[in-house]
Amino acid sequence: MWRNLAALVRYRPLIQSLVARELKARYRGSVLGFFWSFVNPLLLLSIYTFVFTKIMPGQDERTQPYAVFFFSGLLPWTWFTTSLLEAASSLIAGGNLIKKVLFPAEILPIVSVLANMVHFVLGLIILVGFMIGTHHYPDPAGLPWFPVVVAIQLVFTLALALVLSALTVHFRDIRDLLSNLLTFWFFATPIIYAYFMPTVQSYRWLFRFNPFYHLVVSYQEILFFPGPFGHLRSLLIMGAASGLFFCAGYWLFDRLRDSFAESV
Repeated sequence: MWRNLAALVRYRPLIQSLVARELKARYRGSVLGFFWSFVNPLLLLSIYTFVFTKIMPGQDERTQPYAVFFFSGLLPWTWFTTSLLEAASSLIAGGNLIKKVLFPAEILPIVSVLANMVHFVLGLIILVGFMIGTHHYPDPAGLPWFPVVVAIQLVFTLALALVLSALTVHFRDIRDLLSNLLTFWFFATPIIYAYFMPTVQSYRWLFRFNPFYHLVVSYQEILFFPGPFGHLRSLLIMGAASGLFFCAGYWLFDRLRDSFAESV
């Protein structure tokens, strides 16, 4: 396992090439092409702004402007869910590649996560532009922690992507089950509502078992809420747990590796 994991470093050029191919293939044949990566989050943010300022005004004052609050949690969630959904099917879709002896199969779910991470970064540019337009600026003291949160989400997402991609080869029902589970997970995470709401706090012990709760609250505290970043301890615990989870996920992937070519 450790030898295969260390060998991934040598495959960096191949991973970069496949990520670039994935990004180009997504919008191939469309008129706007790669600009859809900017247009999609811009359209979403415009819709949320209209709905929560004109159709459904009256949100908690501490979450105003609500579109910025909502988008601060929705962007990382979109990266997370899209990565998992694509990674779960990546080995089956790339069956021709993993039948080649020298091709490392774990690259396929990794490429799914990294390609969607690029869209997350491009979506951040739209969010920053909207923050400037609404004069809602993050606390500079919390910004150095932003790449730490992104790194922890990346490790956690990679771990889940490896597990799901390996298991989906043998249990195809996971693809259908996953989309329903992610819908439940979305509403169990404080993205459309704030984590400090009394109803959320009354179930605080339950929310703490939700790994994405800690990521979303960290993003919101850094990007949206004023004041110092106060979720640091829980975030670092999750970072350590994500590292262990990644090792366990890679171990499972490595154990099932030999069965992939026969099953896809």
